[in-house]
Amino acid sequence: HHIDKTQFSVPFVCGCRNLGEALRRIAEGGSFLRTKGEAGTGNIVEAVRHARTVMADIRRLKSLSKDELFVAAKELRAPYELVKEVAEKGKLPVVNFAAGGVATPADAAMMMQLGMDGVFVGSGIFKSHNPEARARAIVQAVTHYKDPKVLMDVSTGLGPAMVGISDIKGDAVNFRDREGGEFTYEGKVPPKKELHGHTESQMYGSSWN
Repeated sequence: HHIDKTQFSVPFVCGCRNLGEALRRIAEGGSFLRTKGEAGTGNIVEAVRHARTVMADIRRLKSLSKDELFVAAKELRAPYELVKEVAEKGKLPVVNFAAGGVATPADAAMMMQLGMDGVFVGSGIFKSHNPEARARAIVQAVTHYKDPKVLMDVSTGLGPAMVGISDIKGDAVNFRDREGGEFTYEGKVPPKKELHGHTESQMYGSSWN
């Protein structure tokens, strides 16, 4: 169960891996959304997967008829009015940020091109060779993500990016579990638990899988 966020004056930032999760967090009062990538790894793969999944789910909603939206709302386990609004506007009613694994200007620009409203960057800046220069470069990349020349210029001369957990050889633990993803240890995946009639793997992929 999740906290009823409408009872708080402080805005909540909530993670989502697909449209169903996004809409449920919004219905609970979430003010911002973020992808649930692998924070601290410098690996953008999971953030990309979540962004693509959310945007693909939104595109599918836009193609549905009014009657089909009722079915979609049931499958997404989200309020019909929210589902209808997203289908009509083609976007979420709150901002959605890319987070987890953003470490370079190219990462930031790519996430903007995938439809994100902005990026969260922590370790990608402060664990890099030159934090100040990298922070400025990422800001420019987000602002000018459609301009290849600017992206090339700001990506030059930054020094090495952060060394993330994924770069540590021989580590048996997949740290994706820290962000709520599938946890593995020494290549083994624990049995799936049932959550509200759905397995974890079903809930973490596309809302219609």
